[in-house]
Amino acid sequence: MSDSHVFHRQLHKQPPTAVRGEGIYLVDSNGKRYIDASGGAAVSCLGHGHPDVRAAMHRQIDQLAYAHTGFFTTEVAEALADQLIATAPPGMSHAYFVSGGSEAVEAALKMARQYFVEKGQPQRRHFIARRQSYHGNTLGALAVGGNAWRRAQFEPLLIDVTHVAPCYEYRDRLAHETPEAYGQRLVQELSDTIDRLGPEHVMAFVAETIGGATAGVLMPVPGYFKGIRELCDRHGILLILDEVMCGMGRTGTLHTCEAEGVVPDLLTIAKGLGGGYQPIGAVLVRQHLVDAMRSGSGLFQHGHTYLGHAVACAAALAVQQVIHREQLLPRVQQAGRHLEQRLRQRLGDHPHVGDIRGRGLFWGIELVRDRATKHWFDPTARLHAHVKAQAMAQGLMVYPSGGTVDGRCGDHVLLAPPFIATDDELEVIVDKLAVAIDAALEDISIAA
Repeated sequence: MSDSHVFHRQLHKQPPTAVRGEGIYLVDSNGKRYIDASGGAAVSCLGHGHPDVRAAMHRQIDQLAYAHTGFFTTEVAEALADQLIATAPPGMSHAYFVSGGSEAVEAALKMARQYFVEKGQPQRRHFIARRQSYHGNTLGALAVGGNAWRRAQFEPLLIDVTHVAPCYEYRDRLAHETPEAYGQRLVQELSDTIDRLGPEHVMAFVAETIGGATAGVLMPVPGYFKGIRELCDRHGILLILDEVMCGMGRTGTLHTCEAEGVVPDLLTIAKGLGGGYQPIGAVLVRQHLVDAMRSGSGLFQHGHTYLGHAVACAAALAVQQVIHREQLLPRVQQAGRHLEQRLRQRLGDHPHVGDIRGRGLFWGIELVRDRATKHWFDPTARLHAHVKAQAMAQGLMVYPSGGTVDGRCGDHVLLAPPFIATDDELEVIVDKLAVAIDAALEDISIAA
């Protein structure tokens, strides 16, 4: 271990030092190349070092790096907001810029509360969210998140949030149920929960459109979100969709909710918004929330120092322009079909792969000890950590995690390669992943 003064995530071992990024590759200080098959954490949608994004950042730095939003707006922030609203779901009218996904969720929660205060309904104080969800690590975002392991030690600091079942078809749909019937059962659970809390006391339902980091790409079943939207409308409850990880083209449409046929009241985005070139996130807001605040106090009682940072906005605008100009959304759809086919060919019959699920370039592979029973590996074996280590040894970055089932048990691997990855590169990713999984399984069998 070196004498690093950086407070690293893992204090027992220092990670390799990244020194350069080239397309879908990162290069460390020893010259080793790694395929970034997870985009870090589903961030690097254009890969690394895209010349158009770098040029836009340089231009902005030369002109203006920073102006506090308490005093000024900037041309680039206005241009980015125009771009995002032009391509947003119908009814979205404004974009609120922050520095990342957790901040976006935090802002959305405060917007929901202030909206009801401005409307004269201060008694609305409850958020409902889903178990096994992840919405960020700030305290408000962590509170609506439903991952038991991430919440446990901070529980005394968190606001009280009611959690309902996730849409986890692989484990929770009954044998006799159609996917649609399963989805309606989940909607009914939410309805019963709203009735128990009192509809007049509920502010919002918060959900990832496609579950991300903590449950391994949980896909909504047909009709589920339409049922949720109708239920929220019936009771005047806001729908907050978190697309920090799954949004901004990752699943083949710019916003994942487009494919579900619903429009939320608040939509949080980040990661693929700026592609990792600068820290940035945003909340897309429907007109009726803005109108309520404008006709009331006229002030959103919230803020951060780096809201709407000019260089971050320039990077994000360039990323979005590249996605549009290079027609990368159709490419994500085509590449996603190829990646799915290759994953199912290589891992579909693997004795320890229970489920392969996803859309576009966003895929999860759930690992199980027994396919027939869907039982998981002993969590103390930390299979996901072995997969990560074996993949890194081969020069492959993937995003494995434990606690897939309930926050403690289960393992999965998440893939989120850059939109620019070629079909050949996707095949290399799958081949290397298959080798890493087998090596990791051997590791834990030897350890046992």
